[in-house]
Amino acid sequence: MFATLVGKALVPVGLAVTGFMVVCCLILYSVIREDLHRGEIVHASNLADTILKSARYAMHNSDREMLATIIRNVGGQKGVDHVRIFNKRGIVTFSATAGELNRQVDKHAEGCIVCHRGTVPVTTLGTMEQARSFINSHGMGVMAITTPIYNEPECSSAACHVHLPEQKILGTLDIGLSRTELEKSLAMLRIEMLIFTVMSLILTIGGVTALLRRNVFLPLQRLRHYVELSAEDDDFPEPPPHLPHDLDIIATSYYNAKKDSVGSRRNSESIDVVNTEHGV
Repeated sequence: MFATLVGKALVPVGLAVTGFMVVCCLILYSVIREDLHRGEIVHASNLADTILKSARYAMHNSDREMLATIIRNVGGQKGVDHVRIFNKRGIVTFSATAGELNRQVDKHAEGCIVCHRGTVPVTTLGTMEQARSFINSHGMGVMAITTPIYNEPECSSAACHVHLPEQKILGTLDIGLSRTELEKSLAMLRIEMLIFTVMSLILTIGGVTALLRRNVFLPLQRLRHYVELSAEDDDFPEPPPHLPHDLDIIATSYYNAKKDSVGSRRNSESIDVVNTEHGV
């Protein structure tokens, strides 16, 4: 196959188109996945801010029952893996899961080590730094946001609170969202991009093959047939019509050369015959 003109023309084109499509799909998939991941982080961060704003009234009024109800209601929503608040000592004080209450959080865990890496805890993190992804005990992917609860002026000045103004952080809100739907979307995206790539390859290679066959291979086949036919007989036909310009030049040049060669040979044969008749 590689020895023929068809193979030499189509195989490199097919490989080049295939490589180009695969690289483009990989780049596009990476960009889309990164955008979805960032959107997921922003969504979780906005949800965490909403919880903090919703809980602020209960915290200002020291209404623990209202705060616990807010945490339970949010934690019961579809797609929410966990919601909990732990104090500055790392003890879970509110949680959507009853078994987590009063549990000590490991400061060296993935979500805590970012702030507790040094001797003095970090008090300010960007949105992307607050996010973490992990696999929970059920084997499901989770994207979590850890948001500090800052000691605002209305907190330290309230009559029901004992927090000093120098205390920057009162506790931490930790919320985790299931990545199941996102992973399903990415899996479906991979399948769709694979189907799109295969269809594009079939259409592209099929279109290129059809164009090459019509504009190159068939005219070349006609030219080859003409040359082979002309080589067998001196009564050779005219060049085939409607050839591409370059092939038409080749066919015409071959025809003229063949015509001159046959004419010269016939003249030479005629001279030999005349000489033979005259005894020369």
